[in-house]
Amino acid sequence: MKDQTRVIAALLIGAAAGAALGLLLAPEKGEDIRDGIADYINDLVGAAKDKAQAASKDIKQYSGSVYDKAKTKLNNAVNDLNEYRDLAMDTARTKADELKEQAQSKFNEGKTRVKNGSDEVNSAIQNS
Repeated sequence: MKDQTRVIAALLIGAAAGAALGLLLAPEKGEDIRDGIADYINDLVGAAKDKAQAASKDIKQYSGSVYDKAKTKLNNAVNDLNEYRDLAMDTARTKADELKEQAQSKFNEGKTRVKNGSDEVNSAIQNS
């Protein structure tokens, strides 16, 4: 089946090429035909060029838009992370200050107990 398709395709391509060569190499009356074909090909090339330029412009606009959106999302994520970092640091500082105050309070309590105990021992020694 593939061989038959190839043969038919080759015949069609050969026929088209022969017809094109016949038109291009025709006597002077064919000069008008050759000019028409050349104009048609130039029009096709111009249209393809215009479409390529339009597609290029669209791709540049789209890529710029995608870049801007990605940049905005990244900046928002960085800002969110900075806010979370600051919040975590503030929470850690607050907890550290609370623990410091509790430790100082316990230290002062212990210091007072030791002083009271030593005062009692000193009193007991002096009274004996």
